[in-house]
Amino acid sequence: MYEYFDKKRYSEIDLILSAGDLRPEYLSFLVDMLNKRCYYVRGNHDIVYDVEPPLGCVDIDGKVVNHKGIRILGLEGSMWYGGRGVEHTDWQMRWKVWKARFQIWRKRGVDIVLTHAPPKGIHDGKDLCHTGFGSFVKLIEKYKPRYLIHGHVHKSYGYSEEKITQVRETKVVNVQGKHVLQIQPRIRKKITKKEGWWNTVFKLRQ
Repeated sequence: MYEYFDKKRYSEIDLILSAGDLRPEYLSFLVDMLNKRCYYVRGNHDIVYDVEPPLGCVDIDGKVVNHKGIRILGLEGSMWYGGRGVEHTDWQMRWKVWKARFQIWRKRGVDIVLTHAPPKGIHDGKDLCHTGFGSFVKLIEKYKPRYLIHGHVHKSYGYSEEKITQVRETKVVNVQGKHVLQIQPRIRKKITKKEGWWNTVFKLRQ
């Protein structure tokens, strides 16, 4: 791979996000070649990560991290369909989201939700394995992230070719293959004494 990889094509990439089901050595290769931080969540097939995690990459499952002002929440795995991989029931996923609420509050919100599976009814399939999580729909409604980025559902499986769907204030993006996302951090408006802290607002950089 090294001799065929053109670093110039990706010179403007600032951060790598992996939505799962990628070989750990491939993520390590990207970090090595681009010299950029990589955040990931595991896909349902990524049980090998337990013994062979991708080198130089950060697992953000259940965590909210801040990358240069961009707040990212990670949630791994697919819908439970037998328990052979990284799988959760919707109740278990709802519990993971609930446990992350304090981190979201401390970070004053979340900009990107990085998941493996899609939200229920958006880009998902009819079989149990590829069914989306209803808890992700509620997460979108409550926290209004700017993006929810997922994988798991691929065109080659015969599913929808739609890659980007607007759901209220959130763009749901299926990153099958690869997807380059351009996003600026929210800038906190300076608050005067007259306005008071309770009127703190966030303005999106144009």
